[in-house]
Amino acid sequence: MTKDEIVKVLVEQVMGFKIRLITLDAGFYTVDVLNFISQFKYIIAVPVGDVKVYEEFDGDYTTNSKRHRRDEQVKFRLLVYSKEKVGRKKKSLVYFARATNLDLPKREVLDLYNKVRGPIETSYRNIKAFLPFTSSTKFVFRTLIFVLALVLYSLYTIFKGEVGREEFRLLLILLFPDLFNPETFTFNVIETLIYTIDLFLRR
Repeated sequence: MTKDEIVKVLVEQVMGFKIRLITLDAGFYTVDVLNFISQFKYIIAVPVGDVKVYEEFDGDYTTNSKRHRRDEQVKFRLLVYSKEKVGRKKKSLVYFARATNLDLPKREVLDLYNKVRGPIETSYRNIKAFLPFTSSTKFVFRTLIFVLALVLYSLYTIFKGEVGREEFRLLLILLFPDLFNPETFTFNVIETLIYTIDLFLRR
């Protein structure tokens, strides 16, 4: 699937609800995605190297994609801001950019993006902490492993007021030793589920 197709599918999942704001990370910054989300209020992270604006900026910007005709380019409000990065020997400024169609003060737009995206990134990192390592390239297998991590993370959110993350993981290992044993769980339970799903997909 292309990036704009992924975004369209995600939006279709919530049709029936009023979409007040769409926020996307820089991985979705394409002309096609911008064209689609322009019908909504949006803030999307922009790779600074793509816009090549290395200074504080708040103004209009038009994409210059070589894959699209001039009349297919997208015009949006570009916000560029900097953060000081402290290295071993010297300090330097690192620039970040956001594209939006919101008519709000620059600081409010940046704060709004961080308010929405911050918890998403944090929860995803937390989910990955429960994600068992696998080198399998099977999509169904990796999906099931991720679903397992979601279930474990959901249980953790229920009990996190009582125990820390590491304590919770140790508790799971003690209660369900086979769950974290790749020889018993991974190759027996998961493989059975994969074969079952594959069987239904062929029908």
